[in-house]
Amino acid sequence: TDLRPLDILSEAVPPGGLARGMRVLQVQGLLGLQLSASRPRALAFPASRLFIHCDRFPEEFSIIVTLRALRRPAKRNEYIFTLMVEESPSVLVGLRYAPDKLHFLFWSQERAGGWQTRVTFPNVSLSDSQWHTLILAVSGQSFSLTVDCSVPKDVVVETPFPASLSVRRASFYLGNRRRRKGVFTGLLRQLVLLPGADATPRICHAMNFKVATLSVPSVLQDVPAKAVSNEVLKYPYETDMKVTLGARPRCSRQEKAQFWFNASRRGLYLCNGSTWLSMLEVQPRLDYVEEHQKLVTNSETMGVEVFSIPRLGLFAATANRLTPPGSAIYRWTDGKFVHYQNIPTHQAQSWKYFTIGKKIFLAVANFEQNERGQEFSVIFKWSRRKEKFLAYQRISTHSARDWEAFVIQGEAFLAVVNHREGNNHNIDSVIYRWNPRTGLFETNQTIPTSGAYDWEFFTIGPYSFLAVANTFNGTSTRIYSHIYIWLRGSFQLFQSILTFGAADWEVFHIGDRVFLAVANSHSYDSGMPAPSNFYAINSSIYELNITAQMFVKFQDLLTYSALDWEFFSVGDDSFLVVANSFDGFTFSVNSIIYRWQGYEGFVAAHQLPTVGCRDWEAFHTAEGSFLLYSSAKEPLSKVLKLKTT
Repeated sequence: TDLRPLDILSEAVPPGGLARGMRVLQVQGLLGLQLSASRPRALAFPASRLFIHCDRFPEEFSIIVTLRALRRPAKRNEYIFTLMVEESPSVLVGLRYAPDKLHFLFWSQERAGGWQTRVTFPNVSLSDSQWHTLILAVSGQSFSLTVDCSVPKDVVVETPFPASLSVRRASFYLGNRRRRKGVFTGLLRQLVLLPGADATPRICHAMNFKVATLSVPSVLQDVPAKAVSNEVLKYPYETDMKVTLGARPRCSRQEKAQFWFNASRRGLYLCNGSTWLSMLEVQPRLDYVEEHQKLVTNSETMGVEVFSIPRLGLFAATANRLTPPGSAIYRWTDGKFVHYQNIPTHQAQSWKYFTIGKKIFLAVANFEQNERGQEFSVIFKWSRRKEKFLAYQRISTHSARDWEAFVIQGEAFLAVVNHREGNNHNIDSVIYRWNPRTGLFETNQTIPTSGAYDWEFFTIGPYSFLAVANTFNGTSTRIYSHIYIWLRGSFQLFQSILTFGAADWEVFHIGDRVFLAVANSHSYDSGMPAPSNFYAINSSIYELNITAQMFVKFQDLLTYSALDWEFFSVGDDSFLVVANSFDGFTFSVNSIIYRWQGYEGFVAAHQLPTVGCRDWEAFHTAEGSFLLYSSAKEPLSKVLKLKTT
């Protein structure tokens, strides 16, 4: 079998240009073809140009498609491609999608008069204006669809794909079925037929699965070929370009597709009809950090959460130690955080903001009992009428330290870290699942933890992970923290990593590389001699080794009772800031910003004076980029501004 990829999309694009009815557009950093509904026959070519030596469609094959489908009205079908014989209205082979469905069509000529078979894949959501890569693998009665390298959807039908499907006098039609109705309205970037093989292993090895490619037409490749001699390289979509200089001009329908060059920022911008989009811009670089605001809090702050509410803007929730007056929410107003709402809490440790559909929630982890001797953590729900957070659901917890919210396969979950029950640190932490019928979170799974401090949820391709930071088992902080993977409806152990009073996990990506940083707070073991300093200890950064399918140590950094890591970016540069809280003598310890230096790893770049630093949050506003740190030793948090050049 010839395993050479047959590039249907490239075959439809004439060499050195575009066919009539085609336009090249760039969206989300990728180029794609937009097809016109007025000339469907112009978007066609004879199948004999692909099937040179044989006029039979392969019996086993994969079809690879990268597309961006627009949000569109319900009950509308759009064709990605069809293969049709000139004198017949029937579709020999075709691919079309409807709301939340994908249909694969084929004609079985083995039955009398022929028979149209439709294989339907339900619950396939493509109409979200995002890029997606689909892999359809066909073999006999088995049909498998993989979307963005997630878990395949398998369908077995009664009628097998024909072993000998003639393509004589047939043509491929791009984005249509030879008529204007049902024309594909989105963007196509890749359409490839791979005979005799399942293309999934060839596609799903990259990190950016949504745009993984097997073959893309040259006109859609990101970096055009170098022009020959002094000839100016021009694509069809580069003609009639107008550039405006000077101050920021108006961007409306009249200025659509015009460019503006901002000399002060050395940036080139494109008007899309309403706003100026950055096309080329000199990226800012972090120069230094300055104090922007002293934020007086109700009491010492154990954690902080920065979040946005649609139409209202940016907010920050502080988890404060003292019960009266409890914790507070602040709103970003005129470039500063201003007190907005008090919320009763009981030695709050952290907040977690999350949404389910249009509902907005804020969960607090309470460490101590309430006035009635009950130990609850509380989920608050945003009231659009009152524009306040109101108590929604109480959940029984045990010295809760942290909440983590996440979604797996469309279902919402909320995980709580239980630190201890009385003097027993070896207890279960709990994962709750949202019940849309009752509108409440219900227990889904328990996981044994040891004095745990933090959950960290992350995804790698189609896989979901949950890491727990175990701190103390009753006798030692030198214990294993665990990473769990979601398999068959529950979290199962994936990897164990030795940590020392682990207080936080932070996952981050640099390019295609995946890292996981642990904040180690102190080293103590009742059965071993005491070290000279319990708190001066390495915290570690681990990197995912895809071949070994595990995280391996990448770098150690000396920290002082580290309680938090926060990853952020400025322009093209990546940074990590650590919350150093205690050096064994004083809580006035410098926290450090580390800059990513490639081969050198992370290198200390800035020292930030902090007092009992507990938590960092990075955020961006129209005024610039900021860091917010909370102090667990004084009722004062600080907003720092990142000054760039």
